[in-house]
Amino acid sequence: MAEFKGKDNKLFIDGKEVLIGFESFNGWYWFGTEKVREQNSDLGDGKGTPDTIWFGFVQGAEQEWGNFSQAEILAMAPKAWRIPDKNLPWSGVR
Repeated sequence: MAEFKGKDNKLFIDGKEVLIGFESFNGWYWFGTEKVREQNSDLGDGKGTPDTIWFGFVQGAEQEWGNFSQAEILAMAPKAWRIPDKNLPWSGVR
């Protein structure tokens, strides 16, 4: 299991600083620790949507490190949203 630690009003997972976080009504969390790239993603509407791909820790059906799409998460609004930075140190399933 990953180690979550709040320090100096920041969240660290396995020693990596979380730069951005998202949560959803179904209890999933996405924590970005490294920006991988910017791109246009097709979210099923045939248009290129500006997107950021993050590497980080995901707590969902499984808990794992990997890449995820910010645009895909935000497309689920209002059922998913960005976690305010001030709330990150207390976020996630522990």
